[in-house]
This record gives sequence, structure tokens and C-alpha cells, in this order.
Amino acid sequence: MEKKQRGTFSNIGFILAAAGSAIGLGNLWKFPFLTGKNGGGAFVLVYLVLIVLIGFTVMLGEMTVGRKTKLNPIGAYAKLNKNWKFVGAIGVIVAFTIVSYYSVIGGWILKYLFTYVTGQGASIAVNSEQYFGTFISSPVQPLLWHGIFMLINIIIVAKGVEGGLEKASKMMMPSLFVILLILVVRSVTLPGASAGLSFYLKPDFSLITVDVLVAALGQVFFSLSLGMAIIVTYGSYLGDDANLEKSALIIPALDTLAALLAGFAILPAVFAFGFEPTAGPGLIFITLPAVFNSMPLGSVFAALFFLLVLFAAVSSSISLLECPAAYLIDNHGWDRKKAVITLGVLAFLLGIPSSLSLGVFTASFFGMNFFDFASYVAENLLMPLAGFFMCIFVGYIWKPEKAIEEISNYGKLPFKSKGYWVFMIRFFAPIAIFVIWLNSSGISKFFTK
Repeated sequence: MEKKQRGTFSNIGFILAAAGSAIGLGNLWKFPFLTGKNGGGAFVLVYLVLIVLIGFTVMLGEMTVGRKTKLNPIGAYAKLNKNWKFVGAIGVIVAFTIVSYYSVIGGWILKYLFTYVTGQGASIAVNSEQYFGTFISSPVQPLLWHGIFMLINIIIVAKGVEGGLEKASKMMMPSLFVILLILVVRSVTLPGASAGLSFYLKPDFSLITVDVLVAALGQVFFSLSLGMAIIVTYGSYLGDDANLEKSALIIPALDTLAALLAGFAILPAVFAFGFEPTAGPGLIFITLPAVFNSMPLGSVFAALFFLLVLFAAVSSSISLLECPAAYLIDNHGWDRKKAVITLGVLAFLLGIPSSLSLGVFTASFFGMNFFDFASYVAENLLMPLAGFFMCIFVGYIWKPEKAIEEISNYGKLPFKSKGYWVFMIRFFAPIAIFVIWLNSSGISKFFTK
């Protein structure tokens, strides 16, 4: 009965769902923004190297813990060593916190998509910066769209693994890449796009600094959903015949492809119309609407773009909601629908102060508004910490030999990168992640004063 309730991914379903979790807003706005801020091609080169070194290593570790135990993150670590269940707890807390404010941003995307689809895109184009500022500071409208976005997530996740998560991912992931390719073709063929392509593809090695390395490493970590316990959760729905090593290669590859295509879709267009690529969050909601307004059939491409971003956002947020839901189902015997609806409502309520903090709610938390504070705690403090402890757990507590048995299905499957993976998860990955944590948490500042 419990197995039926938890469900099982098909191999392709797992890859698409896990890739969907990884491919989100981090790919579509953060990667192009960080590329623009950190030297273009130099950042891209460092990012690609670190995806190979860190992405594969940590993803395979989390996936293995999940499939070995067939349990949610807290239950998984507790089953392998009860003293280490705190690692899973950190991941679950991270996932729940992120989905609360991720849904707020998802609501913004829905609002923009609705505006363009209904032919009202001209209202954004008049003054895209003022339009965005007025919208997000409103006490009512963003909450309405936040609620609709969360409802979409609840409906999908409540349908279960096969009928909800896998089915939605099989539809959204291929659609996402088709739309992304259409936008890439439009962007790179714009007059003046060559300047953006040159900036994007030609690395200037003199621009590779410690800050660029740390930024690239942080983006790899965030982009692949590592440290959120999502891959542990999704791995727990895998059958014993699944090739974990192959999956841990394919998922980062798809995620990287999406990020690179997003760069091709955004940066040439931004350069073509003379905008700054370093606009940060405003790149999607302020700069790109202005770009779309400047090109032929701009409203059509704008609607396609926000549909693309919606697919990316939903495929990530359903995984964030599934993570704590799996804990309530496994450890407390909750019915799936009850767990998902309860958590969805709580996440919506937690998202309210995040939304209002951009307008009427002016309280400060350590010098940050509530939205930025929630993001800082989840992404900068807890997420790298969970990844670091996972490496220590697999590398020194559970022991690589046990993990290797699971990855190879006790010798039935080849594990070609065995020696490389053991070295990386015991030495390189934990050191690199700890460096991220020192920098992203701000703790390193205390050592450099």
C-alpha cells in the first residue's frame, strides 16, 4: 500500500522530472545575468568545467541515497544513520522555504503571460520599469497570481508520481526546449546580435577571478537543485534497474543545455537593442519586455517567452512541493492529497509576507526585506550546507563502498567513473562547496577584515 502511494518513476520520467526540477528561473534569468556580470565567455567556460566536476558528483550522491532507502530525505538519512537525519531535514526546510517565495515569482510570470496573451502587452511596453514596480508593490494583485500559481502546483503534485509529476514533466520539458529554440533563432538573427554572441562565446581569460569562480560554483549548485533534497526524493522513486551513473550525467547535461540556450535567447537580443546584460531580476520583467517591444511580432515572442519561463518555474516548484510532501506521506502516513493541500496552503501563507515586503510590508530582517531574507537563509546559508554534509556523509560515514554497491546494483551495472567519483565526493566537492558557503553566507568577510 505504501509503495503504491509513493509511486515509481519510469527511467525517462525520472530524467525529465529531475531535469525539470533543475531547469528553472536560475537557468532563464540568473545564468544570463551572471554571465553578463562576470565577463561573458569567461564565466561560461568556468561554469562548464564546474558542472562536470561538481554537478555530476553531488547529483549522483543524492540520487544514490534516495534510491537505496526508497524514502524521503529525512527518512533516507535516518535509515542509513539515525544521527545524520538532520541533513535531510535541512533539505526539506530549504525546499519548503524556497517554494513559498518561488511561487510569488511564479505569480509574476503568470501575470505577464496573461497580459501578453490577452493582447495588453502595450501596457507593459509604455514604461516596463514603472509597470513592474507598480505591480509587485501592490498588496492584492501579486497575491492573487501567487495563489493561482500555487494552485497549479497543488493540482499536479496531488496527482502523484506517475499521474502528476511524471506526466507534467513529459509535457513541459520537450515544450520548453522547442520554445527556447524558437527564441534562440529569433534572437541570434536580429541586426546587431553579433556583439552579444561575441561577448557570450569568446572567453577573456584575464577576467577569470576568484569572484568569477565562486559565482560559477554557486550557480552550478543552485541550478541543479542540489542541497534541496529534491534529488534524494526523486531518486527514492526509482527502480533498482535504473542506471544512476547515466542519469547523473544526462540531467546536468540537459540543465546546462537549457542554460546555454537561454544565454543565446537573451544576450544577443539585449545587445542588439543596446540594453545592459547585468540587469539582474529585472532582465526578465523590465529589460526583455522593452526588447520584445522593439522587435517585429514582439508580443508573440513575449508570450512564447513567458510561457517558456512558466514551464520552467512549474517544473521546479512541483519538485520543491513534493519534497516535504514525501516526508508527511512516508513518516506520518498522510494521504497524498491531504499532505499536498496542507503544505500548499502553508507555503502560500508563508509567501504572503515575501510578496508584501516588496510594497506595504516594510519590516527589516538583518537589513533585508522578508523576501530577500527568506532567499538568503534558504539559498546562501542552508542549501550549500546540506550539500557539504551530504558529501561528508557519503564519503566518510556511509562509506563510498556502500554507495558503489547501490550505483552498480551490486555489480549488475557498470560504474565507469567509480574512481573519479569517489575522489571527488570525498575531497574536491566538499572543499569546493564549503568555499561557496563561506562566500555566499558572508562568513568569509569576517576572515578578510
